[in-house]
Amino acid sequence: MGSVAERTMEARTAEKADFGPWLELAAEVEPLFGPMTHDPVFQRALSRNIARGTAFCIRENDGCPGSRLVAGLLLSPRPPVYRIGWLVVAESERRSGLGRTLLVRALARIEPPAEILVITFGPDVPGGESARSFYQKMGFAPGEMSEPAPNGASRQVFRKWLGKTAP
Repeated sequence: MGSVAERTMEARTAEKADFGPWLELAAEVEPLFGPMTHDPVFQRALSRNIARGTAFCIRENDGCPGSRLVAGLLLSPRPPVYRIGWLVVAESERRSGLGRTLLVRALARIEPPAEILVITFGPDVPGGESARSFYQKMGFAPGEMSEPAPNGASRQVFRKWLGKTAP
């Protein structure tokens, strides 16, 4: 595997052919996020995001639609509020800049002024530190606690404002 400087992978708008590979990526992170691959609610959300062009992915080696995915992001638009519903990077690709690439691509589609929300791991969740740190480095501020995850783990809202300052 080359360094990030040697290779770049582009974030693209997901297509129907990416549905199966997306579920394979989701299966990899089910220990962290809970069951998704066979969850009809997750499958409908994924299909809806792909259809409206708010599912962004990075395919292994910049492959064609249907290739293995190494990262994915789902964005729910309700202007002026947008929600990142899912952002995952394959374990083998973490800390390579792919999460940043995806987030920058998604944020470029948002017209300010806007508020972007993401719910991530609470401060007491083992293994959640890297996600919390990532969002803070990307300009998100920790906010209020959210409802616990289905597995009972704590979760917290993070916010970022585009084109306006925090209230």
